Amino acid sequence: MDSSTRKILTSRRLGALAAVAVALPLAASVPAAVAAPAPAVEQPELGSRSGEILTVDGLQFRDLDHSGDLTPYEDWRLTDKERAADLVSRLTLAEKAGLLMHASLTSPSSAPDTYALEDGVGPFGPSVGFKTMLQQRHISTYISRMSPETSQLADQHNLLQELAEAEDWGIPVLISTDPRSGFTDSFGVSVTSGSFTQFPDAIGMGGLDDVEATEAMAEIIREEYVAVGIREALSPQADIATEPRWTRANGTFGSEGVSAGEHVGAYVRGLQGSDTELASDGVATVVKHWVGYGAQANGYDSHYSYGRYATFPGNNFDEHVVAYEKAFEAGAAGIMPTYSILQNLELEGTLLEQVGAGFNSYLLQDLLREDYGFDGVVTSDWAITETCGPVSCTNNRPPTPFYIVSDGFGTPWGMDSATVTERYAKAINAGTDVIGGADQPVNIVNAVTSGLLSEERVSEAAERVVEQKFLLGLFENPYVDAVEATAVVGSPEHRAVALDIQERSTTLLTNSEDLLPLSGTAGATAYLYGISPEAATAAGFVPVTDPAEADYAFVRLTDPAGNWRGGEAALVADPDNYYNLDYNGTEPAHQALLAAHDAGAVTIALPQLSRSLILGDVVEHSSAVLAHYGASDEALLNVIVGDAEPEGTLPFELPSSMADVAAQASDLPNDTADPLFTYRHGLSYDAPAFTDVPRGSQFFQEIAWLVNEGIATGWAESDGTATFRPLTPVARDAMAAFLYRAADVEGYTAPAVSPFVDVSTSNQFYTEIAWLHEAGISTGWENADGTRSFRPLEPIARDAIAAFLYRYAAGSGYQAPSTSPFTDVALSDRYYTEIAWLYESGIATGWQGNDGSSTFQPLSSVKRDAMAAFLFRLQQL
Repeated sequence: MDSSTRKILTSRRLGALAAVAVALPLAASVPAAVAAPAPAVEQPELGSRSGEILTVDGLQFRDLDHSGDLTPYEDWRLTDKERAADLVSRLTLAEKAGLLMHASLTSPSSAPDTYALEDGVGPFGPSVGFKTMLQQRHISTYISRMSPETSQLADQHNLLQELAEAEDWGIPVLISTDPRSGFTDSFGVSVTSGSFTQFPDAIGMGGLDDVEATEAMAEIIREEYVAVGIREALSPQADIATEPRWTRANGTFGSEGVSAGEHVGAYVRGLQGSDTELASDGVATVVKHWVGYGAQANGYDSHYSYGRYATFPGNNFDEHVVAYEKAFEAGAAGIMPTYSILQNLELEGTLLEQVGAGFNSYLLQDLLREDYGFDGVVTSDWAITETCGPVSCTNNRPPTPFYIVSDGFGTPWGMDSATVTERYAKAINAGTDVIGGADQPVNIVNAVTSGLLSEERVSEAAERVVEQKFLLGLFENPYVDAVEATAVVGSPEHRAVALDIQERSTTLLTNSEDLLPLSGTAGATAYLYGISPEAATAAGFVPVTDPAEADYAFVRLTDPAGNWRGGEAALVADPDNYYNLDYNGTEPAHQALLAAHDAGAVTIALPQLSRSLILGDVVEHSSAVLAHYGASDEALLNVIVGDAEPEGTLPFELPSSMADVAAQASDLPNDTADPLFTYRHGLSYDAPAFTDVPRGSQFFQEIAWLVNEGIATGWAESDGTATFRPLTPVARDAMAAFLYRAADVEGYTAPAVSPFVDVSTSNQFYTEIAWLHEAGISTGWENADGTRSFRPLEPIARDAIAAFLYRYAAGSGYQAPSTSPFTDVALSDRYYTEIAWLYESGIATGWQGNDGSSTFQPLSSVKRDAMAAFLFRLQQL
């Protein structure tokens, strides 16, 4: 991890920057009372705009219910749970029902940087104002999608809190947000960053794969959210991107459950301000979308009626669940169920009820609360209780946004024929506590009065909601300091960390003739597409508009979604064309790339990997391909000229064709037949300076990876240079060491007696050889007297290394083909299965003859450069 990122994270953990959290200084704040002797409890700082402050036993409390007396829920000395139970016990059914709504704040068209306080007309029709929702419907949880200037946003949230303070119970407002610290802005999914610090989208953090950097990012997001009064984040996504066509992949941390889960846990810890729970100065996380949303059939989006199913043909549901486990360990405050129906999924021998997860009691009660012990708030995704209109909504498909419908937007998948009241009852009985996007609590009242829902269940959910508000300190001080917020949001310190992460997360896919980093380019001409002339000039280039006049071309490419072959008529004929992952020459960015290449400019492609794009044509027409996941022009140009280095590796594989994509299983990660780039592929500038491995050597990048991973070191020569000796055969003892280091073995203790008579316990590689033996990777040879020999200095042959790698990675269970891929390896050969596996895994290809046949040369010794290539390819499986 970069030192600047480490410094930020360390300072967060020490609490040095926590002062912007709950108790921000306010002109209207009430200082702690001075008492003698000092009380045994610490007086929190109180914030009030209209209510009275009570003094009891020398301590101060807000008079939230305006009674003039200290009511138990106003007493911050009680536990959060005790206060929540007391408050809810005093509420009417209608007031409790209001707590179970998560409504949307809107803005009047005449003043888009303010919240609509009064009823009116919004961009999608009649709009209910905040006052109506607060005062008549008792709603106190809202999502904000507004991105004005920082102080304006803070002031607007203070205004909402002031209005809430004047209500009968003084229940503070909880403001939530979709992600607003990335480069992607999509209504209903994310929010324009505005003044907030921009990091790569979550998929880029998975690409960087630095868990501490993810936590440092989350700490910064927490500070900025708290500073403006946002105390709930509708993030992170713990979904895994196993279906390449799925359009929500950019919000995930990758395609593999365990790896993505590590980042989910780090994000939750950073946002919530604690390793194990929601802290009082934290932001409550709502981890989504429980569970299996990444396995969408054909990549369809379940915001749409036709995309309501997730499928599991590879029987890999468990991996989708694994990604959530670190969130549970970190004490995630909330969970959001997926819209999707898990089509025909059987769990524990029983077919799962075919309803969306927000209605599914097995997923919410049995699996989530009982098996995983989750005790936080379950908030449904938006509009699951609403009706999807029979024409416009039901038949809607991209590129029309899911919310642009004329007959009502809803996502009640599996409950389509039920009434709205029945849907509310079904969701809440199943385990949903809060209905996302809802502002009609009368439906909960109707469900109770009609006997579909118990008031006890409503009270249980309401207590969970207000308990988190007590924990966050909102009942003591819901206000923020707009001046202080301006200093925190987008601060130079935060932007420096974000720039570093943007740079490091870039992934170098190809680098012909080691073109990058560019050097000596001051004054070189550059054709730009998607890069600002100002940024290029600052990097030392002279922008030109004609690619024929350019020395270099820098071309950003975005996701080709929505660019379909044959125009709109083709989309009508086959709507799945919308989900294509490849470029076809109709996209303006792709056309710019082709024009620059054809004009003779040295072309560097800069694709943003929001999904697993097909880049074959891009690679063919580029001298280098530097992928990113959301990065500024400055970050990309810094990497191009070598002021920063790419450290990212692919968080998902990149397929070769749409045919391969169509054939893969939606729930399995990285399973296309012939990927163009494998999972975790990524080249590096940080290559060792071996005099015998110049840039451009056949296995230069693989050797660089081997050394950077600490698997091999090379030799220091007497003249001060270093050599790798790439054509030297690999001895068996050295191979043991290489595999031991590649496995990153920890805590292994070699036996006191060697398993081999020719390997003493004092041997340089005794530990590694003993581990190789105990791991079942190598048994050595049996001698006539019953002892065993390892032959440590004997060069390892290619057939033996196939056996070593097979046992190391695959173990068993592989079924070899009935026809050998190599003319010199017979089906009866001792290591045929292992060699066939090595070939089918793409680790070794052998040599192709003029007649098209291939040979493996099984008895030839393995050279050090080939060994580097084998291990590099192995780690990408």
